[in-house]
Amino acid sequence: MSVTAVIAGQGALPALLVAALGARPHLVAEMEGCPADLPGAAPLRYRIERLVPFLDQLQAAGVGRVVFAGGIRRPRIEPGLIDLRTVTLVPRLVNASQKGDDAVLREVVAIFEDWGFEVVGADAILPDLVPGPGIVAGTVMAPERKDVDRAAEIVAALGALDIGQGAVVAGGLCLAVETLPGTDAMLGFVAAQRRDPGQGGARGVLYKAPKPGQDRRIDLPTLGPDTVRLAAAAGLAGIAWEAGGALLLDRASMEAEAHRAGLFLWARAP
Repeated sequence: MSVTAVIAGQGALPALLVAALGARPHLVAEMEGCPADLPGAAPLRYRIERLVPFLDQLQAAGVGRVVFAGGIRRPRIEPGLIDLRTVTLVPRLVNASQKGDDAVLREVVAIFEDWGFEVVGADAILPDLVPGPGIVAGTVMAPERKDVDRAAEIVAALGALDIGQGAVVAGGLCLAVETLPGTDAMLGFVAAQRRDPGQGGARGVLYKAPKPGQDRRIDLPTLGPDTVRLAAAAGLAGIAWEAGGALLLDRASMEAEAHRAGLFLWARAP
């Protein structure tokens, strides 16, 4: 049986995947300066400047399958550390970086595939992370359905420009869109701006979806209990996402938080 490499970033997802792999052969790798803080054996650390030696290490360890999990900050590249083999990949990565983060991720996946690795999504290891269409918690009323439809249009437009994967809409008005700081920052902004109820009393919704044409094996939107708590603090009526297009971290806790706060959770069919 080949080894699965978890390329771990920050957040809860890497630990969930490592736990799901259990006794099956696997290893954890993390970027220097971006620790995943996982318990257990020391991870294999790598630098982008020495990407080819890292790929060789994975091959030597018997890795056949790779899954990317968790958030990774764009590293500061030290040109003097780039080895002679990795330098051949620089034009590919530079060209992709000029097109946006999604293009960079697709290029990284392509490079791993060039080395013979099978790149899989987190749901290949934990299928329950990606629920099918349907209402997971609460009730979605007609006004909220309209807000979700509007938010879905906005997120599709954002994604086409490789900007973000989420938006908050209330009463048909866009209160915020997700940019580089992420979903938590967006919800914090909405909470700070909504001290005056306004919006004709509309509570609003959070909607998340992958970018159009995104490789869904990497960087899917993630939602967890903290997302529900922040949505409640922002006064929202609920959270919706594209069914099959988002990872739910700790679904049971999400449902419990949603019931406690009176929010709906809805996997909306695309």
